[in-house]
Amino acid sequence: MGALHDGHLSLMRQAAQENSDVFVSIYVNPTQFGVNEDLSSYPRTWDTDVAMLAELDRELAASDSGRISAIFAPTTKTMYPTLPPSSEVDGQGSFVLITPVGSVLEGASRPVFFRGVATVCMKLFNIVQPERAYFGQKDVQQTVVIRRMVQDFHLPMDIRIGVTRRELGGLAMSSRNVYLGARRRAVATVLSQALMRAEEQYHNGKRSRGDILWAANDIANSKMLEQDELPPSKRARFEVDYISLADPDSLEELEDVDETRGAILSGAIKMMPLEEPQDGEDCGLGGGTGTVRLIDNIILKPTK
Repeated sequence: MGALHDGHLSLMRQAAQENSDVFVSIYVNPTQFGVNEDLSSYPRTWDTDVAMLAELDRELAASDSGRISAIFAPTTKTMYPTLPPSSEVDGQGSFVLITPVGSVLEGASRPVFFRGVATVCMKLFNIVQPERAYFGQKDVQQTVVIRRMVQDFHLPMDIRIGVTRRELGGLAMSSRNVYLGARRRAVATVLSQALMRAEEQYHNGKRSRGDILWAANDIANSKMLEQDELPPSKRARFEVDYISLADPDSLEELEDVDETRGAILSGAIKMMPLEEPQDGEDCGLGGGTGTVRLIDNIILKPTK
């Protein structure tokens, strides 16, 4: 959806290693935003994005790999030709629904999100007819939904997943990070720290839900208390939406991890608006006034 960062570029490099022609789609899809979500303020950085792609293509030209052959940047009228796109839960239109994997976790918090994701990806796949499509692991539920859609609708293509790229401190790269600013960015690393602590429990032989997730919840709760004790001019408050331990295919919550299948650790937090921004403070895009929702995950690989 634009606002490109190194995580996106890593997927393009991966695509160029495996294909002669790489198509990059840039489109802020309205149907995956709920009626009260941040569509209007979502960062649109077309000139910067195109410059980054031109630089990447020069890099690819100097190596033995494929090239960026086109940027597909459609209008909304192109993507939704008969009816205006709808973001209401019961909205009218032609939609692709992938359930139940699209109805849990992010889908429970954002009920139209994966309807919009599946619909726009089906449209993109039909228009471009790719042999392969590349998605980042950071949006792990999206990868499960898209894989299921490709399988269920017999789409003649492969889905490739690239590893999550992280900023210094562990924060997963996201276009939404530009909203954070320094104060919230420093606290937002709590999500990756919580998931990594839970991952340690798994590597230490723990397999039950309680033994794995208590460590993540402990990190989150401790950070919450720490921020509450700071003055409003210093703190960055957040809320935990969920911390999940789920089956890698169905995304159903697990009580115990099957060592032959592994699991997906994932979480979502909401960084709340800044209190008492200070003169000259780096508050991020929008001045720190909006809530910023962040997601992350770690794959627990099978051990047998």
